[in-house]
Amino acid sequence: MIVDLQRFVTAERPHWTRLEERLLFLERNPDRTLSIGEIEEFYMLYERAGAALVKIQPLQAEGDLRRYLESLVGRAYAEIHETRQTARFRFRHWVWHTIPETFRRRILYFKLSLIATLVGAAFGAGALALSYESKDVLMPFSHLHQKPGQRVATEMEERGKGISAARGRFSAHLMTHNIRVTLFVLALGVTFGLLSIVVLFYNGTILGAVCYDYITDGQGVFLAGWLLPHGSVEIPAILIGGQGALLLGHALIGWNTRESRADRVRSILPDLTTLAGAIGLLLVWAGIIESFFSQYHEPVIPYAVKIGFGSAQLVLLFVYLLRVKPRERM
Repeated sequence: MIVDLQRFVTAERPHWTRLEERLLFLERNPDRTLSIGEIEEFYMLYERAGAALVKIQPLQAEGDLRRYLESLVGRAYAEIHETRQTARFRFRHWVWHTIPETFRRRILYFKLSLIATLVGAAFGAGALALSYESKDVLMPFSHLHQKPGQRVATEMEERGKGISAARGRFSAHLMTHNIRVTLFVLALGVTFGLLSIVVLFYNGTILGAVCYDYITDGQGVFLAGWLLPHGSVEIPAILIGGQGALLLGHALIGWNTRESRADRVRSILPDLTTLAGAIGLLLVWAGIIESFFSQYHEPVIPYAVKIGFGSAQLVLLFVYLLRVKPRERM
């Protein structure tokens, strides 16, 4: 028998509220995968509410409270014993909702990926400023070794001659290469994210050195027109690869959690899969743009058009990624 009902309700109400919040979350997100810790907490709250219901059953005067607890326990029982089938994959919903929601929910790892790249870019620009002779070491691609002005002059003379016939093959090569490299960055998360940070830093170093080289040589407009159309998608895709890698690395390390490593990795697999799929979509588009748009320079396509297209594309990408609120966590 409950000696002090008011004191009992005051002590138990936070647990009932917590259970109600969990039920609302599950009802709004039927496809959400719970971790072992979240399942244990939910079941504990369910048992506690059930015990409270048993205690107040004899109190006929507490009809409203009894009905509230009956509803709460009944809903929790239905969630625990439900048998609904897994929802079918819906591509449109995945693109417009799942990808941006996942990106937002794991945005801390994207920020860390961005920081590693920006630090690398600052290092690359600084190294080139201090020693221009280090250019051959910083830039592994032979077409970047010549002076930017010379390369621009060559590009203007050729104006895409001899490229059109192989445009489709070139596009396919870019897609497969970029997807392979970015997914490799993601897979390096198995090194607890350490090698992924190294690769992100190195990519940033190359980018920073290239930007410094072209801008100081007076070719900043050419660089923006060449890089922005595809880079405004390709670079964020690489950063998302780093985001997934750092998410995986954190799950493997397991700070501030009592879950096993297998449970931690299992709980993030849906998000890793979503990020990998998003990378694939972005890099396919970047390959098409790089092959059929970025490689054409003035006078074929004015720099203003290319820069405007790339800038608008970058803004739209982040409007898309940031437009959906992240799902609340259990």
